[in-house]
Amino acid sequence: MKALILNSGLGSRMGILTSNHPKCMTEINSKDTILSRQLKQIVNSGIKEVVITTGYYDEVLINYCESLDMPLQFHFIKNPIYDNSNYIYSIYCAKDFLDDDIVLMHGDLVFETEVFEKLLLSESSCMAVSSTLPLPQKDFKAQIKDGKVIRVGIDLFTDAIEAQALYKLNKEDWKLWLHEIIEFCEKGNTHVYAEEALNALEGRANIMAMDVGDLLCSEVDTPEDLLLVSTKLKEIESRTVYMCFSTDIIHGGHIAIIRKAQKLGKLIIGVLSDEAVASYKRFPLVPASERKLIFENVAGVYKVVEQESLSYRENLEKYKPSIVVHGDDWCQGFQKPIRDEVTSILASYGGKLVEYPYSADQKYVDIQARARADIAMPDIRRGRLRRMIEAKGLITAMEAHDGLTGLIVENTVVHQDGGGHQFDAIWVSSLCDSTAKGKPDIELVDMTSRFRTIEDITEVTTKPIIFDGDTGGKTEHFVYTVRSLERLGVSMVIIEDKTGLKKNSLFGTEVVQTQDSIESFSEKIRAGKKAQRTKEFMICARIESLILEQGMEDALTRAFAFVEAGADAIMIHSRKEDPGEIQEFIEVFRKKNKNTPIVLVPTSFNSIKEEEWKERGANIIIYANQLMRAEVPAMKRAAEIILENHRAQECDEMLMPFKDIICMIPAEL
Repeated sequence: MKALILNSGLGSRMGILTSNHPKCMTEINSKDTILSRQLKQIVNSGIKEVVITTGYYDEVLINYCESLDMPLQFHFIKNPIYDNSNYIYSIYCAKDFLDDDIVLMHGDLVFETEVFEKLLLSESSCMAVSSTLPLPQKDFKAQIKDGKVIRVGIDLFTDAIEAQALYKLNKEDWKLWLHEIIEFCEKGNTHVYAEEALNALEGRANIMAMDVGDLLCSEVDTPEDLLLVSTKLKEIESRTVYMCFSTDIIHGGHIAIIRKAQKLGKLIIGVLSDEAVASYKRFPLVPASERKLIFENVAGVYKVVEQESLSYRENLEKYKPSIVVHGDDWCQGFQKPIRDEVTSILASYGGKLVEYPYSADQKYVDIQARARADIAMPDIRRGRLRRMIEAKGLITAMEAHDGLTGLIVENTVVHQDGGGHQFDAIWVSSLCDSTAKGKPDIELVDMTSRFRTIEDITEVTTKPIIFDGDTGGKTEHFVYTVRSLERLGVSMVIIEDKTGLKKNSLFGTEVVQTQDSIESFSEKIRAGKKAQRTKEFMICARIESLILEQGMEDALTRAFAFVEAGADAIMIHSRKEDPGEIQEFIEVFRKKNKNTPIVLVPTSFNSIKEEEWKERGANIIIYANQLMRAEVPAMKRAAEIILENHRAQECDEMLMPFKDIICMIPAEL
């Protein structure tokens, strides 16, 4: 693509302002002339070659362009009869340099970068028009039919709208117009506008109308025009533009949209908080403070701020940006409510939304895939649980007992209010692991087999793993379990303060269960902490006092003792449907200990929502066996239906197509 700038005119209406140079060299602010601004916009668009027609003061113009030292290849074409012809003849003189897609503009035209970007993004040939500006008396107007420019001229007042000589012309359409220009000139019609040749085509050139509305796109013909344009430019330069980013890996696509946004005004970048990012996609590799620092070091960014939630409201009301920039990928889907809120807030004070096509370049997709692979690695996965607790306050974990249920926990997202709600971690349960293998939950499944379950899950997921360590076994064995779990990338092991043959807590006092002494269990915790090799790994002490009806005081005494012994978290358990005793425990514990994470498994007391537990001081909610309990009755019923009907047809309506199941399984992580 080439740019064609028509600069052959005398500019006589500008008076003394053009007494010693062409009109295009008129200063419009302290930094730019009309031409230097046009050329900067051309350079920023990626165009490398510019054809400039000259006439009046052509040597001054050529020397000026070369002094700008821009990365452009110039072709200067002088109209030898510039004072006795119109620019149609200037185009004729330059015809040998115009065999390409063309951006055509008059040299006295000043336009916003947004107008130029919109023009270049058009797949079809187009001309800048405005449906909101009044019809000018002496300047161009265009007649439009079905979105196509049919006629352009200064004397069109019926069914016409304001138009400017700013075109993007695809090669085939431009060839038609240029051919007509050549015919006009070779017949001696050199005193008319080039648009007369366009009108002779009667719409065959397929030039569409590009409505720029109230955006700046104006010729400077008089000193009065210059004042209006300069005032508008000053207003444009004072604009603020807002963008929000959640990414922790900045690639070329991000830089490209940042550069586009910077052209629209002073750019404020909002960095989404870790909690907000984790609410709808993976927990970020890089914390918000570091991501903020990255954007602060991107050249030309005016300010970087934190955006606490997916909603833009707080920052829009605080900074009142003139423009919000976003990719067009939120026009549909779960982010649409956020977009709707943004447009509503902008409308309330006169701001506007600018959307650019979302980049789906494969190399950027590959970068994200590599990032996903990285967060699945043990050393990165292991530490994310601590970071998530710190960032979100409360996290949720769902049980998985094999690779497929791990994928369900990994990928299930419910979109609500423009955001997403998903599980933060995976719980590898002793009960469900044993049940999946058809074994009783009495620590019969050895650690080697249970570690294999972890490996099956970690191979296809990225979320942190919380491991049910039962009683931890003998202290001498527990230290090796800790080191093995660390190597596998597990974030936390939960061990319960019981001894002897493990019996599931669901039975409570219905079976004989022996609670370990505070001293013995504390020693096991200390041994585990001493054995661990990494600071990220967490040991959680599970207290069975309420299950075994030993009372609240015993539970609290144990909790404080186990924290003193080094426990990174406390799990308090109950099999009562009434959550009262759990709430009481949290309340009393939090009066003395504000920071140690509290873990809950609300299988029985399941009426309280996560938000309330967070307010009360809980930090981890584990849904310990719901997937197992859901799949068993479904499988049992499917088997019964087949037996009852002696065929599988009646069963189909309750079954997921196997193709859909296969699609859940990634070809690679």
